[in-house]
Amino acid sequence: MSELLKNRDYSKEKIKEILKRLSQGEDVLELKKQFKDVLNKISPLEIPIIEQELLKEGVSPEEIANMCDLHVELFRETVSNKFDVDVPSGHPLHTLYAENDQILKDADLLDLYAKALENSDDVTKEIKTLTKLAKQLPLVGLTHYNREEMIYFPYIEKRGVTAVPSTLWRKHDEVRAKIKLLLRDLDKKEEYLDNHFLKKIVERVSEVSSALVDMVFRENHILYPTLKTILREGEWVAIKEQEDVFGYYKIKPSASWKSNEKPIQPYQVDKRITEEDIPKLPDEIKKHLTEKNLDIDKYETIRKGDIKLDKGYLLPSEINAIFKTLPFGISFIDKNDRVRFFSGGKRSFSRTESIIGRPVQLCHPPKSVNIVNKILKAFKEGKRDIADFWIKAGDSFIYIQYIPVSNEGGKYIGTLEVEQNITNLKKLEGEKRILDWR
Repeated sequence: MSELLKNRDYSKEKIKEILKRLSQGEDVLELKKQFKDVLNKISPLEIPIIEQELLKEGVSPEEIANMCDLHVELFRETVSNKFDVDVPSGHPLHTLYAENDQILKDADLLDLYAKALENSDDVTKEIKTLTKLAKQLPLVGLTHYNREEMIYFPYIEKRGVTAVPSTLWRKHDEVRAKIKLLLRDLDKKEEYLDNHFLKKIVERVSEVSSALVDMVFRENHILYPTLKTILREGEWVAIKEQEDVFGYYKIKPSASWKSNEKPIQPYQVDKRITEEDIPKLPDEIKKHLTEKNLDIDKYETIRKGDIKLDKGYLLPSEINAIFKTLPFGISFIDKNDRVRFFSGGKRSFSRTESIIGRPVQLCHPPKSVNIVNKILKAFKEGKRDIADFWIKAGDSFIYIQYIPVSNEGGKYIGTLEVEQNITNLKKLEGEKRILDWR
């Protein structure tokens, strides 16, 4: 025991030296090299204890945070296997690992600032710093988790593995819920000086930090090795094309990774998990494979008679039914100002088929024609991208939008009119997340 304490004291003094040299502007990477032996001897379990002792001795959380790269580097050895993946910068898998590195850093920082509360003379200041960091954490769910759930999981599910993504998604939601609870409590400014409240905050932070780290472990050791094993290059190409939709957690991926492979969407996947793949998969996935006879999803996405749309495939009958079911009305005027189409369904203004092919100017009162022409002229010249109006019609409140439509080359091909009764929408408040059917 005495030897353990002696080693910890030695490590603590070395960390103090590192902090001092960091504050003097020395390079982090160079310090990592110089103190590699010392840092490698510190157990990740010891780091929080050393941090706590440093806080008690008056070292500020900011100073310790400056060393974040160093002790997160240690933690990666245990939790994230660093970047032991054979993929270049810019590859979507590299991006996932890089984000998890950042998530680890923030989880560590979060815990660090919470510990500082217990020894602080200025609780309000520490809470403010903690809150600033905590408010960034919902972005983990909005970017990193959403991207996995919406882009990556379908590739696994298509191969018949549904339990693993489902479990990870539930864990994602647990992390989201813990972050939400933490932010709710941090917003209770009137309770900042209550010791019981501060203890609760520290507990909440510990829960969030642990959940984030646990998720990193699950992803780095289960999800990502699985993706690396079963996804083919064309699938990675498709992922790369889509990942910007959800954005990233505090990183900007390189654009350097490129491939000549044709992108493959999940619905185009027809490969099973092969006998060659199985030995390379994590034990958790192997266990799932042995417990359940997996069949790939054989649903035929592209059917006879389907029309290929920009995103997806629909039969003409389905397209017609969708337009008839829309909870608002749309009309399309072509580049020659002729009415080509209007939807059925819940319209606010009546339309009859007699207007098809009619000049749109003749569909409005003569006193409004100059306004119609002004809008269309601005759209054709590319000077405006919307014209909107709202009117009262009896007890209803109607919102009308005119939006220019362009082809893939950016050339004007017509105008879309959208009209919607928003009377009930204007009354909405708060949130509704539970189905209230009886």
